[in-house]
Amino acid sequence: MGLLEDCRDLFGSSDLYEVLGVPLSSSEAEVRRGYYKTSLQVHPDRAPQDPQATSKFQTLGKVYAVLSVAEQRAVYDEHGIVDEESDTVKEGRDWDEYWRLLFPKVTLQDIVNFEQTYNGSDEEQQDLLRLYRDCSGDMDQILDSALCCGPDDEPRVRHILQAAIDGGDLPALRAFTHENRRKKAARKRKADTERAQSEQLKKELSLDEVNDLSSVVKRRAASREASFSSLISSMEEKYCNNKPAKKK
Repeated sequence: MGLLEDCRDLFGSSDLYEVLGVPLSSSEAEVRRGYYKTSLQVHPDRAPQDPQATSKFQTLGKVYAVLSVAEQRAVYDEHGIVDEESDTVKEGRDWDEYWRLLFPKVTLQDIVNFEQTYNGSDEEQQDLLRLYRDCSGDMDQILDSALCCGPDDEPRVRHILQAAIDGGDLPALRAFTHENRRKKAARKRKADTERAQSEQLKKELSLDEVNDLSSVVKRRAASREASFSSLISSMEEKYCNNKPAKKK
C-alpha cells in the first residue's frame, strides 16, 4: 500500500495535514510541531499498549518527510498525490533515527541558557508586542502566554509594552491602560505564592545563588505546566533545527 492508504488505515484519514493535526496553511515550523506532538503519542517506547505503534510512528515520519520538502509538499497540495518512489518515503529509512535527528533532547541547561539570552532581547520585545495585540491587552493572558515569564516579570513586561504604546508602536487598549484593580491584586497574590514556593524549593534542594535560575525553571515546571510546555516547544524550534543529512 501507499502512504495515503497507510494513513487512512492507521489514522482514519488520508489527508496528511489532518494526520499531523495541522491546517493546510501551516508554516514549516507548525508542521514540524504537529509531527512532534503526534509522533510522541504513538512512539513505540511511549505507547507499548498499541500493537500498531511502530507502523503509525513510521508512517508519521513519512508524512512529515513529504511535507517538509517544499517541492513534494507543493505537488501534494496541488494534486493530492505522493511520489512513492522518492527517497523521502522509502521503506529502508530508519525512522526512529530520523526522529531523533530532528528532535534531540532539550535539557534543563538548554532552557536556562535560553532564558538568559532571551530575556531583555529584541526577540522578546517583538514577542511581547505580538502577544499584546493577540490578547487585546489583557495582562493575565499576556503573562500566561509569554516565554520565560512569571508574575514577578510583570513590571518589566508592562514597562516594555507601555514604552511601545508611548512610542506609537502599539495602540492604547483599554484592557491594558484601565485594568481592573482586582485583577492586578490577584496577580500580586499569585506572584507572592510562587515566590514563596520558589524559596521553599531552594531550601529543600539546598540550592545556592548560582542555581537560582534552575530552581525557577523547575518551580515553573511544577506550577505552570502549560506555559512550561510552551517553552519546551519553543526551545525545540530554536535548538532542533537539524535537517536530515540529505537536505543540508
